[in-house]
Amino acid sequence: MPSVPVCGEARTRGPTRPRWELADIVRLHGDDYRRSHPPPLSHLKILQDIERCRTAALGGHLQRCDHCGVEKPAYNSCRNRHCPKCQCLAKARWREARVSEVLPVGYFHEVFALPHELNPLVLSNKAVLIGILFEAVAQTLQEFARDPRHLGGKPGFIAVLHTWDQKLMDHFHLHCVIPGGVLSEDAARWIPARRTFLFPVRALSRVFRGKYLELFKKAYAEGRLIFPGRSAEFATPAAMAKLVDTLFRKEWIVYSKAPFAGPEKVLDYLSRYTHRVAISNNRILNVEGGRVTFAYRDRSDGNASKTMTLSAEEFLRRFLLHSLPTSFMRIRHFGFLANRSKKADLPIVRRLLGAEPERKEAAKKTDEQLFRELTGRDLMKCTDCSEGTMRVVAALPKILPYWSRQPTPGPQGIDSS
Repeated sequence: MPSVPVCGEARTRGPTRPRWELADIVRLHGDDYRRSHPPPLSHLKILQDIERCRTAALGGHLQRCDHCGVEKPAYNSCRNRHCPKCQCLAKARWREARVSEVLPVGYFHEVFALPHELNPLVLSNKAVLIGILFEAVAQTLQEFARDPRHLGGKPGFIAVLHTWDQKLMDHFHLHCVIPGGVLSEDAARWIPARRTFLFPVRALSRVFRGKYLELFKKAYAEGRLIFPGRSAEFATPAAMAKLVDTLFRKEWIVYSKAPFAGPEKVLDYLSRYTHRVAISNNRILNVEGGRVTFAYRDRSDGNASKTMTLSAEEFLRRFLLHSLPTSFMRIRHFGFLANRSKKADLPIVRRLLGAEPERKEAAKKTDEQLFRELTGRDLMKCTDCSEGTMRVVAALPKILPYWSRQPTPGPQGIDSS
């Protein structure tokens, strides 16, 4: 099947292709970056996939209009989860799968962030320390939800990892979307939360801090952490004890956003956040003279829109800070929404809430159908005559373009700044 063209940010910019893309920066400056910052193989794979995405290097299909006879190539996608062009349809498919899980209740949005003092260690130990972040947040929310002073039952929630801020620097945090209520321990009642309040934020922050640091100290004691680069200063027991003491005395950031205004808003939010990458192509404004200018929102200045210019190598370095370990899951479900529980628990919750029974799984929509829903455009309609339909008439082999050379693998580096 031919790949689908760019459709990210279709709601705000339309389906037109941005002037500059991340792939352009990789093609123009990727070799310089590889020479000056010998990357691990995982980073080489990300850069190679992004520069080849939807080009002849990945092959594709030849399409012909059945009315006017015009022929056009449609090249395959790289499907790398770090590629901004490949997330639009993945996001749409994920949203479609979640429709039956949204409940007719209010939803809350809680954000749990790690202190920046941990950033050097997290960058060197992503799988371990981000895994602990998920575990600590899950334990915290479940403890509060099961406490009779708050709700007293089994919660359900979705946690989505983000690792960046608007300037592409490292900022590790989880966005948690939580239905406003719990399933009683005997599964006989739905216990609703208050409409405007879920849990006390300061108490959440302190419990989260305690649980994370307990798991962090255990990982260190078991020898599961490594200390390359900037993290080397924490390798000794004395330095680690000092770090833990500093972190324990610090107030950790947990904040609540306003509840959502209905199931559709929940789905829109989730699909917007779940498959977001560190920067979208629409934020890239200019690439010139070895420098990249991009847009960002300054949270310290009332979310004012501003621009920043970086050298292309620094831009790529910051982008690759946010690569994730292979097979690492950045979207996780807990409680009655967890994969091992929802088959039994979700129908009970829906029945208790008087919601419609879960729909039987419908046939999966094609890429063309999803693209039409997202953009209002018929992907198979001929853009030349506007009357014919594009038909696949031949396969196109992979052709390595002049700018896409096999990079020489660097040393097995660590994902550190």
